[in-house]
Amino acid sequence: MHRLTLGDFELSIFSDGTYPLDGGAFFGVIPKVMWSRKVEVDERNYVTAGLNSLVIRTENPRTGKQTLLVETGMGNKLSERMVKFYGQPAKLLDNLSAAGIAPEDIDIVINSHLHFDHCGWNTVRDKNGKIVATFPRAKYYAPEGEWQYARRPSERDAVSYLPDNYGPLVASGQMTLLKGGEEIVPGISVKTFRGHTAHMQGIIIRGCHPEAARFSPPKDLGESPRAIAERDCNKARDEHPYEATACYISDLIPTTAHIDLTWGMGFDLYPLDTIESKKQYYAQAIPERWLTVFTHDPKTPWAYVERDEAGKMVARGVESRAS
Repeated sequence: MHRLTLGDFELSIFSDGTYPLDGGAFFGVIPKVMWSRKVEVDERNYVTAGLNSLVIRTENPRTGKQTLLVETGMGNKLSERMVKFYGQPAKLLDNLSAAGIAPEDIDIVINSHLHFDHCGWNTVRDKNGKIVATFPRAKYYAPEGEWQYARRPSERDAVSYLPDNYGPLVASGQMTLLKGGEEIVPGISVKTFRGHTAHMQGIIIRGCHPEAARFSPPKDLGESPRAIAERDCNKARDEHPYEATACYISDLIPTTAHIDLTWGMGFDLYPLDTIESKKQYYAQAIPERWLTVFTHDPKTPWAYVERDEAGKMVARGVESRAS
């Protein structure tokens, strides 16, 4: 597990394990002679993909005390055929438990999109075989466009959608469907990045700078502590604009090997839009020094993406507390 502090948020990476993936599918049109320099490949042409979930803990006047989980990995409901391809990693709940986090401790679950390797632990089967929410107290969030598409996917990607991972949650009202651009809690919002799918969303985390004044006087007697804290945070961000922001960018940039504009996955439904979305992301993330969180990188879960002196994209590591 990797952990760091981002302003008034604590971020931790929890893995659901790793799984084998065909290198050609993972890198699309990029020739093997190029991508094999960046990742290890076995005799079957397979590479190792990670399943990185992000836990965000917050206890501050802006949000109160909350624990959020971004992505839920592959889960434990794969068919026998899928297990033959991907194995059965299913380590997320055990890894959360080892850190003292029970399913009941999760307040919010956010899915960037609804492919099976991003929302697998949304649900589990109870002792009677009924599909139920894995995190019983949590409010779930996912893109509305993904939900609509997942109900009638194309022949090309129907295998990526497993209705048991989200259908019961939508039906019960436990999952809220997002248009894109919403703020889920103060400092945590979503933004649509078209490319991998039409409606995939990145999760943007804007921490409050430590220098924010925590006890400034209210502007009027009716101003709440939360409003005061948010005002102070915005003031501190104006003074320190390029600090304490991260983005879980999901499958737009799944690993550090995919940071170049033209390096996409064969799974991307709209590869040209992937390039445009990367341009849009980097235009803000690079100058403002956003921490990029990589969903499928088994070794480097987060890094700062920069341009070197030659203009090439590079990933700069970040110090984190490994445990």
